[in-house]
Amino acid sequence: MIADVLKRGLLARDPVDGWSSATLFLSVLLIGPFAAIVYTATGDSGGLWSHLMATVFPRYVANTLWLMLGVGILSLLFGIVTAWIVARFTFPGSKILEWTLLLPATVPAYIIAYTYTDLLEYAGPVQVFLRDMFGWTSARDYWFPEIRSMGGAILVMASVLYPYIYLMARTAFRLTPASYFEVAHLNNRNLPFTVDLPLARPAIIAGLALVLMEVLSDFGTVEFFAVETLTLGIFNVWLGMNNLTAAAQIAGMAFIFILALVVIERRARRRQRFNDTSGRATTLPAVRVSGGKATLCIVLCLFPIILGFVIPAGVLLSFVVKGLAITNVDALLSATFNSLTISLIAAVAVMAIATIMILVTTYQKHPVLKALTTISALGYAFPGAILAIGVVSFAGGVDRIAANLGASNGILIGGVGLLVLAYVVRFQVVGHGAITSGVNRLSPNIMSASFVLGRSFTSSMAVLAPPLLRKSLMAGGILVFVDVMKELPMTLLLRPFNYETLSTYVYQFAKDELLEESALAALTIIIAGLGPVILINASQRDKTQCPAKNSDRK
Repeated sequence: MIADVLKRGLLARDPVDGWSSATLFLSVLLIGPFAAIVYTATGDSGGLWSHLMATVFPRYVANTLWLMLGVGILSLLFGIVTAWIVARFTFPGSKILEWTLLLPATVPAYIIAYTYTDLLEYAGPVQVFLRDMFGWTSARDYWFPEIRSMGGAILVMASVLYPYIYLMARTAFRLTPASYFEVAHLNNRNLPFTVDLPLARPAIIAGLALVLMEVLSDFGTVEFFAVETLTLGIFNVWLGMNNLTAAAQIAGMAFIFILALVVIERRARRRQRFNDTSGRATTLPAVRVSGGKATLCIVLCLFPIILGFVIPAGVLLSFVVKGLAITNVDALLSATFNSLTISLIAAVAVMAIATIMILVTTYQKHPVLKALTTISALGYAFPGAILAIGVVSFAGGVDRIAANLGASNGILIGGVGLLVLAYVVRFQVVGHGAITSGVNRLSPNIMSASFVLGRSFTSSMAVLAPPLLRKSLMAGGILVFVDVMKELPMTLLLRPFNYETLSTYVYQFAKDELLEESALAALTIIIAGLGPVILINASQRDKTQCPAKNSDRK
């Protein structure tokens, strides 16, 4: 009672409206590109849209659907099988395989596409070896699958995207109460198909939705493999035909796919609530296997690891060892410096904005601001190419307003600031989720206690946020940092002239069939992704072990 009175009194004296205004401004800034996409799409494309509908657009849609279907099925196969094995069985090396199954997530899809093409094309080492072994002299003497095709794109993308499903399915399998298995066993039911898969379905569908969003937003792989999807169509229309309005209209159609995925994911989780009322918070212990069963488990787990990490990383490493990876040291160092700098700036900006917005909406309890903050964190639902259109349109409007106010040069267009804005909008959801998770773990009375001690809202945020949210800030910052380093479509579209990052550096050389010269840069991107993999695996291990620990204490 006294604390509440003091809190209201201190808040009345403190200029908290400044923080509310700042949160409102940041929300509008982040939502602006979303609105700009809609506004741009309503413009006149000069008749190009009807031409696209009559010619290439149906092909864009069909290829996108086939790619999503193929990658989805193969990712489900890799993710569910491996997750079920490591969750239900213990065998030699199972603890190592548990986290190495996440390693393919460190390899961007466009990098694995480049490495497999170099490995499996006609002049690659695999076909050269086969021709030497069997005496074949030309491609007419034998048949070999074409890697640069729809099937090749499905294979390479599923090899690096399945960890989304694996991670969520593994957690769901391990958190399933043992009492459910006991009931199924008493009724002679098949445990995997009557307990494991049905109860893990919401988590699996959530992971699948993320996989399909990544498929829809991919540019490097489909462009290199000449698979014409909606994202590639946006690039072709925007850069090839110089028609931003028609590109925005294609982006609007692509966003319908995103909305469909979100609806499917939400419906899958609706009314999916499973509670163990037996009073025993125990989970099913893993079964120890050996011999042939253990060998089968190891082989099944190693297959996607070899496919998605060992082979591409091995190809790149071989180029580095042979000394073929560095021909222009200055260009490589410049790209590395640019990547590290802009990734760090974006990570700090995302986490700072997320901290301000979450703390203000949590402790000042403005319903409108909370809704706007939630909407502003939806940028990840937009593929990079689509979001780039909104950022350019929004930034153009800001520059026009600035020019009317007397500014002589553009504030955002043509500068690095445009890239930073795009990264902040797209990856705000990462910071939002990390800070929200951290704040939810704090005592709801901690700010009230700070007010009682005489601190203002500003002082309380400055003093309490860094130490209490340190882990959340670090975790979110690392994830944003790596995501920015890997981002290709937005960087290609929005970077200033003659500005290279590691991702665009790799893209430029690989596009010119010079993968060897970009190998070191590609390896750097992969190595940077190891941090989040270790971080995520450690956090998931803690979550899945909590019920068992609590049970032991009881």
